[in-house]
Amino acid sequence: MPDISIETILSKVDHTALSRNATKEDIVRLVREANAVRAASVCVPPCYVTLAKSLVKGGVKVCTVIGFPNGYNTTAVKAYETAEAVKEGADEIDMVINNNLVKNGDWDAVREEICAVKAAASGRILKVIVEACLLTEEEKIKICRVVTEAGADFIKTSTGFEKGGATLEDVRLFRENVGAEVKVKAAGGIRSVESAKAFLEAGADRIGASAVIKEHLKK
Repeated sequence: MPDISIETILSKVDHTALSRNATKEDIVRLVREANAVRAASVCVPPCYVTLAKSLVKGGVKVCTVIGFPNGYNTTAVKAYETAEAVKEGADEIDMVINNNLVKNGDWDAVREEICAVKAAASGRILKVIVEACLLTEEEKIKICRVVTEAGADFIKTSTGFEKGGATLEDVRLFRENVGAEVKVKAAGGIRSVESAKAFLEAGADRIGASAVIKEHLKK
């Protein structure tokens, strides 16, 4: 693979601020940093979608999270959250799957939930967070197939709120098992430009991170 430029790396980052105590000032700073490097998006709590949308420039998108971080909301609640986020200006939706359904082996319900959120997203980019650290390898492979069948745009490794984050092995496994039209987002514990580059080289198409762009701008 040809060497990846710093500009390309930063353009694939969803610059993220999902802390429960994130302030308006934090979101303004986040958007300013994302605009400066033309990041892929800013990923913000649903309550800040409207604010972020008013500030993004240069093609930076606004992403928000649904069913975050636990994912065990009902499907109807997730669909409603998604419709509200779209109404307020979200360009991209990162939904957390219901891991209880996964552990019960109820794959049809998992698929139906993703389809319901996709419908509510009204054509916006949909990323499905699977919290890989909680899954067996067999479950990881199966969820790759379900995400593909449901027509999601991305499979995403982690919320960043669990015990484990992204691993290169999971990114490679996902890349091997999702459909050709499904992209991979690595998130959770990626804190440097060098680490982000490694995940892109392993097969990720997006990086979810709160520190990568901040680190770059400090230099």
